[in-house]
Amino acid sequence: MERSAKRDVVVTLIVSAILIAVMPMLIGTYTLTVLVIYGMLGLSLGLIWGFGGILCFGQAAFFGLGAYVYAIAAVNIGESTLPMILAVLLPGAFAAVLGAVMFYGRLTDVYLGVITLVVTLILFKFINSTAGPQYVIGDARLGGFNGIPGFQTLNVPGDSGAYIWGDAYFYVCAVALVIVFLLVTWLLRSSFGRIAIGIRENETRMALIGYDVAARKTVLFAIGAAIAGLAGALFANWAEIVTPNLFSLGQSAEIIIWCIVGGLGTRLGPIVGAAGLAYLKFLLGQQSMIDNTLIMGLVLVIFVLFLPRGLVPAVGSLWHASVGRTARRRPANRRMRRARHG
Repeated sequence: MERSAKRDVVVTLIVSAILIAVMPMLIGTYTLTVLVIYGMLGLSLGLIWGFGGILCFGQAAFFGLGAYVYAIAAVNIGESTLPMILAVLLPGAFAAVLGAVMFYGRLTDVYLGVITLVVTLILFKFINSTAGPQYVIGDARLGGFNGIPGFQTLNVPGDSGAYIWGDAYFYVCAVALVIVFLLVTWLLRSSFGRIAIGIRENETRMALIGYDVAARKTVLFAIGAAIAGLAGALFANWAEIVTPNLFSLGQSAEIIIWCIVGGLGTRLGPIVGAAGLAYLKFLLGQQSMIDNTLIMGLVLVIFVLFLPRGLVPAVGSLWHASVGRTARRRPANRRMRRARHG
């Protein structure tokens, strides 16, 4: 097991290094940066839904919360290190409280989806209604539908004047995604991760064995929210403005579509789905003949009908089938050669 884990880490680092070096030659780093951020956001939902069995319709709430926490803290502090930490901790803490209420309340999947959706709607409506001058946190005006612009963007820790932007910011985001991916991999291979997968498969059995199902689901839910908060903070630095659209239902729906298309129950699937569909949306945005929403809906329908497990599992199955056929052919060929020579 340890040898396999080390091999996976090495493979992940090598493949990531190759992609980080090659992709900027194909796509501009400005676009690549947001694709990486969306990949992290997709991974956050893929963790709690694909491995924890928790369908959250409000992952955009934690994404937007992380962005707003960063922007407000950056305006008041004037430096990015502490705001980045707060953007991870506060969405995680909020999700822990929300998750404890839901999971210890023994709510079923339908009600979990409804509550997370309602929380997203409440945040969206509230932030939209904060246009007045009375909605101020320290020196930061919430700005209502206009959002919060002009805050301190990412800088070298301890030097608020040394900004990280352009190509350097892409590399920071890419390395952050690799680190989060490795941490998620470690978490899923730990006893906590194996128990979480067991809860997804049969919650009643795991409860009868003696595990505190509600506590473990709450922790997993909070971890997913913390990752979404980090993605939100990185997005705020990329866009240099935060608006209520981060909490929109459209954003929540897109995250779910990313995971379905990429492949639930895999670590790589949500990242591939997020980056691929976001880039497709970017390309479609350069034309006005076809409605983007129509294309995205068509893509979802095609995948649900023909690739219900998602892109990454389908490619993996095809690869294993091809390798298996090759492996079976080799002994057969050897036997035929021996028979000829014999």
